[in-house]
Amino acid sequence: MKLLKLAGLAVGASLALSSAAFAEDITIAVAGPMTGSESPVGRQLRNGAEMAVADINAAGGVLGKKLALDVEDDACDPKQARSVAEKIGGMGIPFVAGHYCSSSSIPASEAYAENNVLQITPGSTNPTFTERGLWNVARVCGRDDQQGTVAGDYIAKNFKGKNIAILNDKTTYGKGLADETKKALNKAGITEKLYESYTKGDKDFNALVSRLKAENIDLVYVGGYYQEAGLILRQMRDQGLKTILMGGDAMAVQEFASITGPAAAGTLFTFGPDPRKKPTAAAIVDKFKAKNIDPEGYTLYTYAAVQIWTQAAAKAGTTDPKKVMDTIKAGAWDTVIGKLEYDSKGDIKQLDFVVYKWDDKGGYAEVSQKGS
Repeated sequence: MKLLKLAGLAVGASLALSSAAFAEDITIAVAGPMTGSESPVGRQLRNGAEMAVADINAAGGVLGKKLALDVEDDACDPKQARSVAEKIGGMGIPFVAGHYCSSSSIPASEAYAENNVLQITPGSTNPTFTERGLWNVARVCGRDDQQGTVAGDYIAKNFKGKNIAILNDKTTYGKGLADETKKALNKAGITEKLYESYTKGDKDFNALVSRLKAENIDLVYVGGYYQEAGLILRQMRDQGLKTILMGGDAMAVQEFASITGPAAAGTLFTFGPDPRKKPTAAAIVDKFKAKNIDPEGYTLYTYAAVQIWTQAAAKAGTTDPKKVMDTIKAGAWDTVIGKLEYDSKGDIKQLDFVVYKWDDKGGYAEVSQKGS
């Protein structure tokens, strides 16, 4: 009996030590649309964060501890994003890589600020995210006032004298991007022939397409997400329109071509210079490919967000969010997508957008600013 009791105590002590070791891990989070219409991008965020955590742990972790990853789903819903942020704050997690939709990142950032969580978004481009004076926000992507300028300038140079339509899906991201593109286009001396909105989640765009046809639209700019853009393109082709479709970074998703098929050919969109082709990403891209994962879209941006936080925490000697954020804004960071530096708002100092064109085989490539 005495031996059994001692054995039990030994097992208990072992379990306690194991739990203590686990408890000493530093938990960070990734948050985004793991379910819902934008789940392909949520998968990108998760893949990027998981690979970054695995690589950082293999290299010894941070501050002598291993990282553990908490994955949260906001479904690109503002209320759910706020709940996720409050949950992460309540867990005492010091850092989150997320969210994706600007309509989620903006309300979530307020809850993170209140609960002492540092937030780096891989893909929220709406300027408001970093324009409210919050201490805790940063991004590894550009802003829509940059993206809209690139899109507007490209349209002005390559579609001068053509009939232009601008559409938006009424979301924070979609309308914001459409408005910035319109602003740049108008500044270049071009006035769009049509400016209309639709609702995210719509599937029947035939009435809208009929208007585009009646107005002889040569190029339609869509401020919105890839599903609706893909359906608009398909329904344009069904009605015999050869109108070119152009959109923003939310179209850097392979599923766009799954919706459109070969009709994707000629579609334009803006996104950062392809991180998969950067020398800084070569080794990591090979690791993803070995797992049969294409690190497209915001996969490597999420990896970079985790890298920046890890490097800054190591340099600051603490995971204290405010001290780490001060360190981030004061430094220059070597990441998988290149060297990044920050301004006082939490925006990167590098211009981050170029124009791409889809082909008929489900791929896309960068085009010159003079067209191609």
